[in-house]
Amino acid sequence: MVIKVYIASSSGSTAIKKQQQDVLGFLEANKIEFEEKDIAANEENRKWMRENVPEASRPASGNPLPPRLFNDSRYLGDYEAFFEARENNAVYAFLGLTAPPGSKVGEPL
Repeated sequence: MVIKVYIASSSGSTAIKKQQQDVLGFLEANKIEFEEKDIAANEENRKWMRENVPEASRPASGNPLPPRLFNDSRYLGDYEAFFEARENNAVYAFLGLTAPPGSKVGEPL
């Protein structure tokens, strides 16, 4: 299982940049392995992300914006879903991973 984080390296939005940094920083700090997929530099990444975000999770207008998280090809959620899981100490469950022994972040629900 590979956690994939879809980001945009050249986003003009400071909110998106901050959200991306928050997700990537958290994963790195907790030594959670992930792949960073840049939709700004790679058209295939952009196309794949847009096609694989479920209809119910798409914005009313326009395309889904990063950051978006997947476990292999299974859609996990956007920044808001990640943030909520983190606030509830359920990040590992959200990511579909087993929490390491003694972990405070993400005991399975």
